[in-house]
This record gives sequence, structure tokens and C-alpha cells, in this order.
Amino acid sequence: MAEELMRNIQWFPGHMTKTRRMIAANLSLVDAVVEILDARIPLSSRNPEMDRMVGSKPRLLLLNKCELADSAATARWISYYRSKNRMALPIDCRSGKGINAFVPAVREQLLSELLVRREANGMIGAPIRLMIVGIPNVGKSSFINRMAQSKRAKVEDRPGVTRTKQWVKLKANMELLDMPGVLWPKFDDQSIAQRLAFTGAINDDVMDIEALACLLLQWLAASYPQALEERYRMEHVSEMADDGYELLQLLGKKRGMLISGGEVNCERAAITLLDEFRSGKLGRITLELPEQEAE
Repeated sequence: MAEELMRNIQWFPGHMTKTRRMIAANLSLVDAVVEILDARIPLSSRNPEMDRMVGSKPRLLLLNKCELADSAATARWISYYRSKNRMALPIDCRSGKGINAFVPAVREQLLSELLVRREANGMIGAPIRLMIVGIPNVGKSSFINRMAQSKRAKVEDRPGVTRTKQWVKLKANMELLDMPGVLWPKFDDQSIAQRLAFTGAINDDVMDIEALACLLLQWLAASYPQALEERYRMEHVSEMADDGYELLQLLGKKRGMLISGGEVNCERAAITLLDEFRSGKLGRITLELPEQEAE
């Protein structure tokens, strides 16, 4: 099942290569890079080429969708990044949580030395220019709209909506350069591909939805069994953690998703599970911890 699913998501459109070139070409125009991650998958939602592309440019990590993630796990990730001398903030663009901490973090910490040098050189009032990067569907456009307090960037709950760069001016004398989402062209680590698919970073149209749901159910049954038991009134799910199809069948039965002959409509059950996981209806769940990045 997993092998069949993964074969379907090994490729990505050519605009990803174009985006990487665009990032490299525009780095000299900005003072720092803001990389937005998914708080549920901080490791998997980081492009492995970003360190090389950004180089020594100051960088701030924003763990978006923190209201969907396990709060204790998010705290561990923030602590982990700080131990590596990387600035990181938890935010949630939909609720607005943590957004007010962004401007002070940039001015007073990330670029404090640069601003002191500018003031000494008489460059008072020059805008701070920041490049916003991240994988598709991680919330770049939502972040920019929050900061601009208006709909400057197009937002949809599907990957790959932003296709070209655009500058957005903020009242805080900042300018944000929104870049298209960038993923790598091939996944060497299949577990990373799975987590990206679980959270919707990869378009559902290019994969087997039922297989994806079965994999997610197996992971949830092993790591967050109470989430399934409470949401779907299922029992002893941890004992079925090695059989995603059985769990999908049980979920469908509990929700009354039956077709002629009493069979479960597995596709409908799979879509329901993925939608409710991604929207937070199963509770606050984090799919990976800092120890996995250390490995």
C-alpha cells in the first residue's frame, strides 16, 4: 500500500526549479529570510536545500498552524531551534496567535545589529525587506495577509496557489517579498513524503486517498489513539495499529458511511478522516519531534 502511494508523489511541477532560481536571484534584495514551517511537521516542512540557498542571510523560522499542533511538542521544537542558535516563533495565521511577536522579534533580535549600523550611517527610515519562503500550503499567503491586515496575497487551502513573486508593504516600515512555494523534486525519505501528504502539502489529486488515510490511521492509532477513540467512538484502536484498512472500515461503519450491500464507502471515510485531521477536529496533533531531526 505505502509503496503504491509513494510512487504517485515522487514528482513535482517544473515551477519548483524556477522558484529555487528565483530565491537565489532575489536574496541580495532582502535583509533577512523568514521561513514558514508547519508546526505539526517542522522537519518535513523544511526544504533541505534552503540552508544552501539562503547561506549566511539572517533567518527567522515561524512555526505556523501551532493551534493545530500539540503545544508541548511545539515548545520542544522552539527550544530545540534556539539550542541551535536559530530564531523560532510559534504562530497561527488563522487565529492570529503569535503574530504580534513578529515585528519586535525582527527589529529587536534578528536584525538589531543591522538597524544599529544603519542608524550610525544615517539610514534612518529605510524599510526592512524580508523574503517569505516555505513549502506549498504552509501558510505564506495567510501570514502576509495577516501582517498587511488585508488580502494582498491569494489564499486557498491547496498547495501551489502562489506562482510568482510579489512585494507587500506593511505599516511597520517593512516590505515582504512573497515567493512561490518550493518543494524538492524527489523524496529520499518516504516518511517525510507521507507527513507532507497527511497535512495537505501535496495535492490529493496525485495520490491514492484511501492508502493515505490507512497510513495516517496506523500512525494515529499508535501515537494518538485517544484522538480516534474520542472523535469516532472507536475502541481499542491501538491494538489495530498495524492494520490501517481495518481501522478505515471501522471508521466508516461508526460514521454510517455505507453503500449498497452494507459495504463501507472507503473513499468517503478516507476524505472525512483527512479533512478532520487537517482542520484540527481530531485535536492538536504533532507528527514528528526534534529527536527525528537530530537523527
